[in-house]
Parts: sequence; structure tokens; C-alpha cells
Amino acid sequence: MKNILRLYLIDTLALYAVSQIAGGIVLDSGFETLLLAGVGLTVASVLVRPVINLLLLPLNLITFGLFRWVSSAIALYLVTLVVPGFTIVAFNFVGFSSKWIVIPPINLSGILAFVAFSFLLSVITSIVHWIIK
Repeated sequence: MKNILRLYLIDTLALYAVSQIAGGIVLDSGFETLLLAGVGLTVASVLVRPVINLLLLPLNLITFGLFRWVSSAIALYLVTLVVPGFTIVAFNFVGFSSKWIVIPPINLSGILAFVAFSFLLSVITSIVHWIIK
């Protein structure tokens, strides 16, 4: 139970961070929808993603695990279907520029938006899991 609660908090925090970093996530009721989407994302992470990864195992083996982002995107799409008021319209990143690095603006729509958001979610959750451990 403690692990599921920790996973829920990390997923909700990551979802909030992603919605602040890149535009395109619509939360109709604000904080309420964020909490519900966190529940949906946690359930998808615990129950749905392992099944999808098992079904896509041959493609995962061929691409050396790079196809996992697609399974995460499918899970994210299922969350948008289940949670009312949580939609992904497009992936709009305004870009980032500093003294050492420049990241150009990125605008994606459709399935590429789900893949980009799932990639960003996985990066943020991996960082948070690494910090906690």
C-alpha cells in the first residue's frame, strides 16, 4: 500500500510538472482533475503498462527497449479516455536557451504528442525515483 501511495504521489507530481513544462495538457477542473488523472496514471502504470509491454515484447526486443515509450503513450491515451476533463491537445514546448545549451521549440500533435508527453513523464518520474532512493 505504501508503494502504491508513493507511486501515486510521484505520478501526480510528474504530471503537474509536465503540464507546467509543456503546454497541451488540458485539466478542466484544475487540481481535482490533476488528482484524478494521477489515480488513472497510477492504475495504468501498475495494471495496464505491464500487459501492454508483454504484448509488445517482440517489438521491444527488436528495438532494444525503445518501444516502451509507445506503451507508455498508449497507457496515457487510456487515461485520457477514462478521466473526464483530462485531455491532451498537442505538445507545445516553447524552447529553452542558456549559456551552454539551446533546446528549440517543439510543437507536436496527434500520437506524437502522446509519445512526447510519455517520454517527458518517464524522464521526470525516473529522476524523482532516483532522488528518493
